[in-house]
Amino acid sequence: MTLFDGSFPFYPNTRMPFPFNTTLVLIISVFVSVLAMFILILPGIRGKGRFFWLLRVVTSLFIGAVILSVNFTRDWEIGRVTANTSYKSFSRAMVNAEIGLHIGLAGVNITLVGNPVNQINETINYNEHFAWHLGADYTRIYADSLVKGLPSPILYVAEKFSQHSPCGVHNRYRISGHYTSVTLWLAFCTWLISNMLFSMPILLYGSCMILLTAALLICSLLFFSVARNSPMCTIRFGPASLQTVYGASFWLTLATGLLCFLLGLGVIVLNSVQPEKLKLVFNLSEEGREKEEEEGPVQLSLRDKASSSEQDMLLAPLSEHCKVMVTQL
Repeated sequence: MTLFDGSFPFYPNTRMPFPFNTTLVLIISVFVSVLAMFILILPGIRGKGRFFWLLRVVTSLFIGAVILSVNFTRDWEIGRVTANTSYKSFSRAMVNAEIGLHIGLAGVNITLVGNPVNQINETINYNEHFAWHLGADYTRIYADSLVKGLPSPILYVAEKFSQHSPCGVHNRYRISGHYTSVTLWLAFCTWLISNMLFSMPILLYGSCMILLTAALLICSLLFFSVARNSPMCTIRFGPASLQTVYGASFWLTLATGLLCFLLGLGVIVLNSVQPEKLKLVFNLSEEGREKEEEEGPVQLSLRDKASSSEQDMLLAPLSEHCKVMVTQL
């Protein structure tokens, strides 16, 4: 085929991959803003409870940010391989490139990065997303990619995940991703409820809700593992093959689930063994001390005298009470 302005006819314009996930950036920005707001009011908290309050806020915001963000990440399962492969259909041009596979809950991202990036008078740097969530038409997206003339390695990998592929992995990933996402949203709701219970404070019920959050996170991993452990077709590029492993989102969800489990279990144990230390962590035992510090020594002495006089009256014999009543009459 002939070239047109230094590029193949399928690509009259230079195409660049989208640099980042805007949804993920929005979620992180919201949680960072909330954290900054809590840090601004931190100096208003007195005593030792300041450190425990900040620790609780940071831990809670971290858990909520992870649960919400992993719903939209595309690295639950990843794989990459570097190989010499054909670049486009109807062409004998070969390029050396890294083919990447990033599987998320709502679809798959396929990347193609040249080594070096500029080869055969083109910039080889692609990042294509093929959605399979409920309401998306993977077959139509794949057909549009054929019409656009995407590079052959991207189309080859995308065809493996199509609905009519002999590999049969499309429905498994689609259904498991759907149930994983639903479970994560339930975990986010239980996280919100646990925060409300801890702030009331109803510590025991809050710990039960954080344990339920941990259980839902673990269940989401099990749902995704169903598709991951199923046999998958070999994706070969000459002698090299593309192998996949669990990605950062999977391990981050697992770590967050274990953290929630330890937090919930720790609150339950402290509530039954050492409730005073638990009250100290949640700033419940410092309220009386701070009130005494605000009242000052003079008011404390007056309050002590009043309480001692009341005790003396209660301990006085009944005849004395009768004399006082007769005198008053």
